[in-house]
Amino acid sequence: MEFRIRPPDAEAARLARARQDALVKPRGALGRLEEIACWFAARQGRAIPAPLTPAITVFAADHGVAARGVSAYPREVTAQMAAGFARGHAAINALAREIGARLAVVDVGIAAPLPGLTQVIDARVCAGTADFCDGPAMTRDEAGRALAIGARRCDADADAGANLVIAGDMGIGNTTAAAALVCACTGAQPEAAVGLGTGIDAAARARKVEIVGAALARTRVNAPADGLAWLAEVGGLEIAAIAGYYLRAAERGVPILLDGYISAAAALAAQAIAPEAAAWMLASHRSAEQGHGLALARLGLAPLLDLGLRLGEGSGAALTVPLLQASLRLHREMATFADAGVTDRPQDA
Repeated sequence: MEFRIRPPDAEAARLARARQDALVKPRGALGRLEEIACWFAARQGRAIPAPLTPAITVFAADHGVAARGVSAYPREVTAQMAAGFARGHAAINALAREIGARLAVVDVGIAAPLPGLTQVIDARVCAGTADFCDGPAMTRDEAGRALAIGARRCDADADAGANLVIAGDMGIGNTTAAAALVCACTGAQPEAAVGLGTGIDAAARARKVEIVGAALARTRVNAPADGLAWLAEVGGLEIAAIAGYYLRAAERGVPILLDGYISAAAALAAQAIAPEAAAWMLASHRSAEQGHGLALARLGLAPLLDLGLRLGEGSGAALTVPLLQASLRLHREMATFADAGVTDRPQDA
């Protein structure tokens, strides 16, 4: 797939900055809240951005590498959690209700089908990935199909009125795939990118480091040449779908709010496919996964929050939405010095 991505509107950003400097407060007093308002102005193409209408899509799939004991939970939890999302039981459901966001759940490759759960969108490419220590996680065609699924889902969210998109993830073993992708895209060593995932112990983490290292050593034979090839070699179906979701959002000019580690790994793959996509991404938080900071640094993004989260699902991004809304409300509703009849300080002071 080819993505044509335009840059944000520099003139709208300039006008928003001028408005911020005229609001009845010391210049810069609202810190990063001012930057957020100007960031959205550039992405919406208007000096005073409209309130946010967020949409959340959770992509779920299984990972063959999970059979190597890289997670604290068994593989069947992927399907069980996807069913929980569909029934409204999980953290992301509560958070979506809190921020008034539409929530969709997409099965891109859960090993066991979910019959009867009409709330889960069936877009299965295959029954999970293969073990990427033995060979590619999936074929290039499968990775491309997952990418296209994510792009189509973004179209559905944007067509329904979303002006901010959030991708969540569910897939036992996916922090292992994310770590491999982060190493591939940043040049980091596995020791620096592999964390504790869902709560493994030190011995399991050491095994996970070895597994990621072995997968990367295997890929040197094939020498993946682009982001899609890396997704096929060591990624996951849900990670590829999230990358496609991000790429389409950037192409359509819809701002992207990144979640945690899986989200950042998908963003790196998207950036490798279309470097211009990163300009449409905002990092919600820094997760407890130690490789997350490496991914954000490569993307050139500074997270807004650090709450020690490691849940995924889109939860950290959802938690950040009220902060973004507050930033835009301040920008929209505060009076200027002139409006309020307050004397501004001299410009050269």
